[in-house]
Amino acid sequence: MKKYNLSIKFLLLVKVSLIYFILCIKLYSGNIDFKDKLIVLGENNAPVKIKIFSSLTCPHCADFHFKIVPQIEEEFINSGKVQLIFVDFPLDQAALNASKLLNCIDESRQLDFMNIIYKNQSQWTQASNIDEINNNLKKIFKDLGISLEKFDQCLMDVDIEDKILNGRIEASRKYSIKATPKIVINEKKFENSVNFKNIKKKIEKLI
Repeated sequence: MKKYNLSIKFLLLVKVSLIYFILCIKLYSGNIDFKDKLIVLGENNAPVKIKIFSSLTCPHCADFHFKIVPQIEEEFINSGKVQLIFVDFPLDQAALNASKLLNCIDESRQLDFMNIIYKNQSQWTQASNIDEINNNLKKIFKDLGISLEKFDQCLMDVDIEDKILNGRIEASRKYSIKATPKIVINEKKFENSVNFKNIKKKIEKLI
């Protein structure tokens, strides 16, 4: 079995391009709420807000999730100084489908789902086509005790798909994001290497 790769990425880019002009009309009219149902760690009144733009098929995003997020949480989130906001930025169709499932399930289970998706990333992405990817994701749903009917419903939800793709377009436009993981701290794109040492220095300058 060969790992799922570039052909689907190309298809996703084509899809984004085709709907771009329609979405832009809505985007600039201010009718879309990009804050809806985002996964958040920390208090709303935290002085430092960090947006994490990531793709669920991105190995570097998985590393960031397990190696850097816990350090930020321990040192700054638990003390009320930082709020982390996770934002979907899918780089391929597999990541888009996983993000659709993530956004569709009950909010109390979203972080657990994200943890499992990142932890088992090398397993569920190991496939030769999108149908095999979906079957792997279906197994994760089943293991979590979520019905297969819910899985099909989530995967076919056009509103959730539009929300994710709208957010991706907005992030590209507003912050010039092209790769993941990318972080934005207090609405300014972080240009240094994304490691805890650099992030800590930036946070400490802001608090």
